[in-house]
Amino acid sequence: MKKITLAILGLVLMLVDLYLVFNWVPVLQNNDGTVNLEQKILYLMIPTAWLAMLAFVITAICGIAFLAKKNEKWDVFAQSSAEVGIVFTTLACAVGAIWAKPAWGVWWDFGTPRLTTTLILWFIFLAYLLVRGLASEAYRGAVFASVVAIIGLADIPLIILSTTLWGNVSTMHPKEIVFQGGLDPKQGMLVGISVTTFTILFVWLLLLIDSIKRDEIELKRLKELNQA
Repeated sequence: MKKITLAILGLVLMLVDLYLVFNWVPVLQNNDGTVNLEQKILYLMIPTAWLAMLAFVITAICGIAFLAKKNEKWDVFAQSSAEVGIVFTTLACAVGAIWAKPAWGVWWDFGTPRLTTTLILWFIFLAYLLVRGLASEAYRGAVFASVVAIIGLADIPLIILSTTLWGNVSTMHPKEIVFQGGLDPKQGMLVGISVTTFTILFVWLLLLIDSIKRDEIELKRLKELNQA
């Protein structure tokens, strides 16, 4: 029932969000007077980037809990979060590239710290999943993957503070605008709505995948009992 409620709420908010993006929020103009339609990607880019980081933080925290308590439920939740997280990280990188092309004239700029650190996060997610899949034993894979997540957690503050830590680096990426009054009030409100909407969908996906994995584990145990 909880997952159904989240799915319905997320769907309703997504429809509202899409309506507001295309019919309510003001569209900015470029210096040459042309309409800056690419700024609408902002309402997808910010939520996906936020959820990419949230997913990895959850994965790392659950990894710590698994190493400390040796309870399988923490590892299952960590793996579920990583699988959802790599999807949102991929979306964040893809949407960022789509935005960069009309804004900067290039698809990607490796000299931009925020883009580079976000790409590094994607590779850490990939390493986490590969370590699990390539391990000879499930428990060993879970332990190694947890260590990868804990070490990789250091990338999160680098992403958040990238424009501050490397503020003197010449970069195409704009400085912080969301929390420093760089957005129109309607834009700021819509960013909040978009983040809330995508977070609800993220929680729904996370709970759904975690539930499926638990059912798979229980089914495997029942099969083993029947064969014994």
